[in-house]
Amino acid sequence: MAANAPEIESVSIDGGKIESPASREIIQRAVRAYFYVTVWMTCSISVIVFNKWLLAYTKFHFPITLTGWHMAFCSLVGFVCIRVLKITKSHNMSYEDYMRRVLPIGLLYAASLWMSNASYIYLSVSFIQMTKSLMPGLVYVSGIWLGNQKFRLSVAANMCLIALGVVVCGLGEENLVLHGLAKQLTALMFEATRLAMIEILINRKGMKMDPLQSLYYVCPACFCALAVPFYFVEYEEVAAVVQAKSLDIRAHVLLLNGLAAFALNIAVFLLIGKTSALTMNIAGVIKDWMLIFFSYFVFKAPLTALNLGGYVFCCLLRGKVLEICEGGGGLFQPRELHFA
Repeated sequence: MAANAPEIESVSIDGGKIESPASREIIQRAVRAYFYVTVWMTCSISVIVFNKWLLAYTKFHFPITLTGWHMAFCSLVGFVCIRVLKITKSHNMSYEDYMRRVLPIGLLYAASLWMSNASYIYLSVSFIQMTKSLMPGLVYVSGIWLGNQKFRLSVAANMCLIALGVVVCGLGEENLVLHGLAKQLTALMFEATRLAMIEILINRKGMKMDPLQSLYYVCPACFCALAVPFYFVEYEEVAAVVQAKSLDIRAHVLLLNGLAAFALNIAVFLLIGKTSALTMNIAGVIKDWMLIFFSYFVFKAPLTALNLGGYVFCCLLRGKVLEICEGGGGLFQPRELHFA
């Protein structure tokens, strides 16, 4: 056969249908991707609903304690996965590198999770999901402030319109608690700064972290950071509740909550690399809509036409920003380490 003769793709005939190996591979990849997306959405929704139920519908009104428990549990799991089971490699980071690169991220993440979990006591799940439309804009502003994003008028204009859409959502929220809204917006600002800092302190140094490595390195820093506010804000109340034995939450419930948080990170670990950033962001919008209606039907959180109209407006503009940013680069890359 001639050296430059074209290759003939082999086919298989099954029941009169001709199917090429390439077609089968595409179908298999699509099925795997949809499976991982479904698992990720299920785990993410479960953690959010679980946290809402614990903090708002039981006597466990301790967001710092809950966040600290997540950090302690996932620190232990991360240690076992990396040092004992050796599922993924350690970076063998020096003490100086850890203090300079990881500790600031851990401090920001601890503050973000504390404020985010605290907002579940005051705000509905549906409205919290609507406020998260601000995240791309806040990450963009943080990136410009820290020097790892360039100002683009088209992106900035759309981000301002998204902020306007969130304001409309707020005007339509019947059970709006300003104290809770302040906590949620603070959480979003801390989280946006953390994501921008990851780019500067971790990614630019060529040190990529998958979720298991993030658990191993970041969670202990978060736990230590939360110990200070826990002592001054919640320690006495938690001690009094434990001593009086008035807590209606058993240990196995907290264990399940920690496992749910860990399962979410494993789902992210499986999803990254199986899909594109665009697919993850589209799935994220679908997940948010599912949570909005779940909150309406299960938690009886009121929804108004102004709520929904403002959020539809935000979703449409988010799609426009995705298009401007070339399918999710930079602002919309998949993020590791999730607890809410």
